[in-house]
Amino acid sequence: MTLPRTLPASDVVIHEVLADESVGYERHDEVLGGGTKQARSIGLWLSRDGETVTVDRLPGSAAYPRPYPSSRLFTLTPGQVGRYRANFRFTGCSCNPSWYYEDWLVHVGHGPVSDDRFVQGQPGRDVDHRVRLYGGTRRRSAGSS
Repeated sequence: MTLPRTLPASDVVIHEVLADESVGYERHDEVLGGGTKQARSIGLWLSRDGETVTVDRLPGSAAYPRPYPSSRLFTLTPGQVGRYRANFRFTGCSCNPSWYYEDWLVHVGHGPVSDDRFVQGQPGRDVDHRVRLYGGTRRRSAGSS
């Protein structure tokens, strides 16, 4: 992962890493500042309640996994970072039965966060929705038994 030397001066900063099958799973990462409008562009919804920011996932067009009953990912207090990981199988229109896949890694920082917080250290909130894309139980991480 590569980040700019300094993060944007924004109340909420988002670091998105996307691995898309259409480009051979080459990772593309982008750092966004600006809050709710930028979050919507990558499928997230941000809402504020006093000092906290709540992060939800917007409904998408994934064929698998099916949408979760709740789209709530996490709530952050100032200085916290949240991490969301997910993978999806998508289909084109009904006239094109092909599949394509995406693997997401999204970090959301609320308030003043040091420039290296997105790539080092444990996030304050961590949500992992990665699955086996052809059904079954959650996929195993390296080193699991």
